[in-house]
Amino acid sequence: MDPECARLLPALCAVLADPRQPVADDTCLEKLLDWFKAVTEAGSSLLLLQEHPCLVELLFHALRAQDLSPRTLSFALRLAGVFAAQENCFQHLQQGELLPGLFGEPGPLGAAAWVAPSVRSGWIQGLRSLAQHPSALRFLANSGAVDTIFSLQGDPSLFVASAAGQLLVHILDLAMREPAEGRVCPQAWDWPVCARKIVCHLEDCLRSDAAPRVTQALHVLTTTFGHCHGLWTQGLWVQLSPLVACLLEKDPMPAPHTLVDLLLSVARSSVPSSDPGLWETVAQTLSRLSPTQAGPLAAGILKLQDCPQALRIQAFNVLLQPLACVLEAATQAPATPGLLEGAAGDLMAVDTLPPSKSACVGLLCSALAHLELLQPLPQRPSPWPQAPLLAAAVTILRFCNGSAAPSSEAGGRLCTMLVGCVRVQRAAQELVTQVFAVLLEYLMSPDSSPMVLKKAFQATLRWLLSSAMPPGCCDLEPCAQLVLGELLAMLQKRLCSPCWEVRDSGLEFLTQVTRHWGGQASFRQVLLASELPELTRQLLQDPESYVRASAVAAVGQLSSWGLLAAPSSPEQPAIPQETPLEALLLILTTDSEGFPRRAVMRVFTEWLRDGHAEVAEDPERFVAQVLRAAGKDGDWEVRVQGLELALVFLERLLGPRGSSAAAPPSVTARALRALCQVQLFEFAFRSLFDCDRPVAQKSCDLLLFLRATATPPGSPQEAGDRPNVASVEAALRRWRAGEQGQPLGELAPEAILAVLRSMDLEALRDTLAKSSDHVERSPQSLLQDMLATVGVLGDNEADCY
Repeated sequence: MDPECARLLPALCAVLADPRQPVADDTCLEKLLDWFKAVTEAGSSLLLLQEHPCLVELLFHALRAQDLSPRTLSFALRLAGVFAAQENCFQHLQQGELLPGLFGEPGPLGAAAWVAPSVRSGWIQGLRSLAQHPSALRFLANSGAVDTIFSLQGDPSLFVASAAGQLLVHILDLAMREPAEGRVCPQAWDWPVCARKIVCHLEDCLRSDAAPRVTQALHVLTTTFGHCHGLWTQGLWVQLSPLVACLLEKDPMPAPHTLVDLLLSVARSSVPSSDPGLWETVAQTLSRLSPTQAGPLAAGILKLQDCPQALRIQAFNVLLQPLACVLEAATQAPATPGLLEGAAGDLMAVDTLPPSKSACVGLLCSALAHLELLQPLPQRPSPWPQAPLLAAAVTILRFCNGSAAPSSEAGGRLCTMLVGCVRVQRAAQELVTQVFAVLLEYLMSPDSSPMVLKKAFQATLRWLLSSAMPPGCCDLEPCAQLVLGELLAMLQKRLCSPCWEVRDSGLEFLTQVTRHWGGQASFRQVLLASELPELTRQLLQDPESYVRASAVAAVGQLSSWGLLAAPSSPEQPAIPQETPLEALLLILTTDSEGFPRRAVMRVFTEWLRDGHAEVAEDPERFVAQVLRAAGKDGDWEVRVQGLELALVFLERLLGPRGSSAAAPPSVTARALRALCQVQLFEFAFRSLFDCDRPVAQKSCDLLLFLRATATPPGSPQEAGDRPNVASVEAALRRWRAGEQGQPLGELAPEAILAVLRSMDLEALRDTLAKSSDHVERSPQSLLQDMLATVGVLGDNEADCY
């Protein structure tokens, strides 16, 4: 322990033990406990207590005091557990009757403080920490603590109840760890006392008619099979599986959702390899649960690598049944070959769907979500009924927008429940990536909500990408080209919407389709014949900053492909207008919101990297303008993006990062002159002392790259070639002190190289990598702050950060 911390510790323990003192808040106590954990992990807990008896005195005071605050008592219980985690320290504390007093009947269990949930939680966490060795198991078996843990499973505080269940799992695992070593699977009568006691408790709970007790047992077993991997878990399942199977016979079935979690946890463990009967239990559960309850179990089974084929078919049918009901409810539903093929006897009738809207919507959304997650998995059912699933998704969407005709009275009720249901629309659109007609209906409907429209735009983009010929090609399929005009006409209307979310989604879609097909002739022709380019320009002035940012990105893409040129003819020559570069520079220097300015910097970086036509005319002038604006910007993300642009410019001059070869001297000389001309060094050096750490880190990376490329290690500096760097270093010192007004002035390349060689950029990078409050988060600072809170320290000793 640090000597200064050792000096402060007795005073802190005295403060914590004094009920008259205002106790530090929970955050400080948590940090203090973390520090003690780190100290004990690095050395002996027993030695720590012997060298600092004030800690033992604090624990004894917590045992005897009647008026100690609950948070301090909870802290003391957890601290005792941290010390007792080492067996020799545990025995030392047990000899002094400290542990029986804190964790047995004489301590908090029988005191008024036990009514505070924080004390009960601290008691559990203290036991969890000390339960690390055989001595702790004997203590738990003899002290009655296990019975208290059983009772805490039903605690009114959910945090306490959950922690109690997790503690039982930990004790069971600790107890079974040693006897299971080197043996196939210990028999129940060979289990340690603690393990037998816990298993008997679980058996009693599973036989109980009280659903909460059954739920508690299922939670413990789920965690056990999920986190414990010893062979003993197979014997545990053999002993308890008959009781789990008996739950299926009860009506109503207790805790169905928790039972599903348990069966999936067991199925993912090593149990199936030793007990094939598990799959029979799972199959019975699938048939007994309602469709809503069975969905998560079916989806979980289908994600397993190894399970019987018959069970996979049964599970898949559970997920398909709700969609088959939807198809049955529509008179004009598309043909559905293969959907629930061979399982006609298991089909639900339409009128067996949940009668309430919320339950029906929940069932359909759950089925659609599970199927979407299964679709890309290699272990998905084969053959995958792609066409029927798409037909079902399209039918659901038609029910939602009112265009599907119901086939029966039950179908009419389904239509009433689904019309305008945004939640189902969003779930169904995730599956529709190859059917365009229904997507276009949603895109054109005035009743589509902004969120549904956003999903429809995303699904349409995926449909367009999937229709490329061949896959990966930038050319659209002929059928996609036919609907392109209709699609862009719809987009033109959406960009004029009074709802800013709709304008924003439309611009994002325009940016994406232009990125993918801006070079394709049919797309260019339709786009240039529309008003989209001009509308996009106008939206640079939108009152909503998010829309302006999206318009900036769209203008960037359109301009990159040459799609912003004003149409002209001999009769009507084009009217001169502001270039895209000028328009975006104006936004960078005048927009009051950060989002559009950040978007401009991203576009400019992309233009420089890709060789945009306007930028390529005079890249030095372009970079100088952008860096000058970015350096004055108050948004740190804009300044970081300015450094990214500077890095791209450096790579254009000196070669890419990661290259082992240094640039030739002639190339380096030309590059340095260009860098001085655009004032990149001034921008980078100022950023090095920026108050925002990400900016300084980015600048440090840039200068390290420049130094490694322009002045490789071992390169000699000629005698007599000693440039005068005094003015540069003086300016840097002023900037470090916060005086940013003084410019660097005219810079010579040789002076820059000399300054770079003299700077310890590696040390600066390491410093910047540390948290900004690494000093204030030190243990010494923590102790000083806690003592200063109660006035033990003088004003000048407190670390007030």
